[in-house]
Formats: sequence, C-alpha cells, structure tokens
Amino acid sequence: MISILLVDDHAIFREGLKKIIENTTGMEVSGEADNGEEALEQINSQKFDLVILDISLPGQSGLEVLKDIKRDFLKLPVLILSMHSEEQYARRLLKAGASGYLKKDSAFDQLVNAIRTINSGKKYISSVVAHILADFIERDTEKDRHELLSDREFQVLCLIASGKTVTEISKEISLSDKTISTYRARILEKMRMKTNAELTFYAINNKLVKN
Repeated sequence: MISILLVDDHAIFREGLKKIIENTTGMEVSGEADNGEEALEQINSQKFDLVILDISLPGQSGLEVLKDIKRDFLKLPVLILSMHSEEQYARRLLKAGASGYLKKDSAFDQLVNAIRTINSGKKYISSVVAHILADFIERDTEKDRHELLSDREFQVLCLIASGKTVTEISKEISLSDKTISTYRARILEKMRMKTNAELTFYAINNKLVKN
C-alpha cells in the first residue's frame, strides 16, 4: 500500500484528490496538511512513501518546503501538483529534488501513473516537461536572466508578470507589502530592468507566464 501525504491549502481540492487516490487499488492518503510547517511536522512523526505537494502555499512556498524535505528526508519522493504551467516551475523544481511535476488539471490516469512511477523509484517526466528540459539543454550556454533569481524572487516575478499588484501578491504568499516591494527591487536590479512592463514582456517572451 502506497502511503501518501497530501499538502495543499485548499480543503475541497484535497478532498477530491483523496477520493481519487483511495478509489485506486494499492494507494491510501495517510496524512493531510494545508501548509509547509504542518507537512514537515507530519513527515517527522509519521512514515510516508510519497508526498504530493502544491507550489502555492501560505507562508513557505512549495519550493521552499520541497527543499526542507530533501534536506532532512532525501529519499522521500515528492510529486509536485500545481495550477502553474510546466514552463514556470518544472525545471526549477526537478532541480531542487522533485520526483515529478503535474498540473492540477491533468487526467486522473496520468496522476495514478505518476504516483506508481515515482513509488517504483523513478522520476515521472511528462512529454511537456521532457520537451522543456530538452529545449533548455539545446539553448545557448548563456544563463537566462531569471536563472539568477532566488526561488522566492522567481515566484514574485511570475506573479508580477501575471498582472498582480503588490498587495495581491503579499496576500497570496503571506508576506508584507514592504517585503514584496523589496523583492521587486531586487528582481529589477538582477534582471537589469526598470519597470513591471519590462518584467512582464520578458516573462511572456520566455514562456514563464501565459500571454
């Protein structure tokens, strides 16, 4: 029986995902958490075979939680399930130690296949993610500007490019307006840009957000 921890701050989504998993032979949801801190507490106190983790969590981002899990539980596989497109986060998350990446609107059988593949000790790489990785390898060796950003800065960049205000971003990732403004200033400096419009154009051009 594959013992799974679900980490997502939307209770309704967790409940739907739980029903899908528990209606599948050989799988069970042994724990649930709606934030990173709670997830890490459960991992420290209970044995799981696999973690399904959302990126957009209150407080610590899913990417930060992933890094914490991999620091203390290197062999525990983590499947990222997110509303964000593969272009935005997949390569960065796989580099940080994720065993797979799926969008939340993926088909049921794709999710089940991903869980079974990862539980067998392999990485789950969808055709979309495989294309992204191949494209990155084929690119010029010069580093993309957004690769210079920290994980949190990258998250803020994508939110700015999506048209969200400082206040909206601060509420979404549970940080103060002042902190978001500080991140924005760092992003502009590292990207050698001056305005949100330039950031948005760059993000769209590099497929970090949808036009």
